[in-house]
Amino acid sequence: MNMIRVIPTLLLKGEGLVKTKKFKDPVYIGDPINAVRIFNEKEVDELVLLDITATQEKREPKYEWIKSIVSESFMPIGYGGGIKNVDQAKKLFDIGVEKIIINSAITDLNLISSLANIYGSQSIVTCLDVRKQFFGGYTLCTHSGTNKINGSIEEWVKKIINAGVGELIIQSIDREGTRQGYDIELIKKVSQSVKVPVVASGGAGNLEHLREAVFQGKASSVTAGSLFVFKGKHQAVLINYPTQQELKATFENQ
Repeated sequence: MNMIRVIPTLLLKGEGLVKTKKFKDPVYIGDPINAVRIFNEKEVDELVLLDITATQEKREPKYEWIKSIVSESFMPIGYGGGIKNVDQAKKLFDIGVEKIIINSAITDLNLISSLANIYGSQSIVTCLDVRKQFFGGYTLCTHSGTNKINGSIEEWVKKIINAGVGELIIQSIDREGTRQGYDIELIKKVSQSVKVPVVASGGAGNLEHLREAVFQGKASSVTAGSLFVFKGKHQAVLINYPTQQELKATFENQ
């Protein structure tokens, strides 16, 4: 099978690194630059950085701060948070970000098309934050889960891909930070309907969960937060990442 990328997601708030649970109650867990240095040593495939307050605070990305993080990284970095126009994306690419992650602006299909035309689809990712409905089905949300988008997930996925996005991160709001496993039904629902890579996000608590997302959910790759910043049942803060041997064993054929 193709190489499965296993991607830590780091949440930025203020000048620090935080972790949330179901998009709420951010807990400070340290300095992002320190985390990046540790992930460098552990030969991580790539990193995702998400500024979780940029859109809520109606501000642009913190370019100088992001530059200081990116400059420490040996890995490709995808960044999301506060991106609303092509000029902002250009500034991020200019400071070394390799992928732009569109989240709250996903309904701006013209923006997605413009970015894909200029930088290529492979550089443009959308992160879809999805909440499970009480009576079944799913709702697409933006603005840290506070704004519901009308229309089905399938409709929006089709529109976004037609606009030129090259990769989808599917984030379960209900599972995020719980370490109870991915929403396999959601991941599979999207993965089987598209030809672009789908990255599973939200809920990983162990390596078996990563395996389930790939083999059962049909995800192309996986990303996780808590799994790589906490250790043990008491969730002590410890930046960690599986060895290459552990990853190989995880994704060996069923």
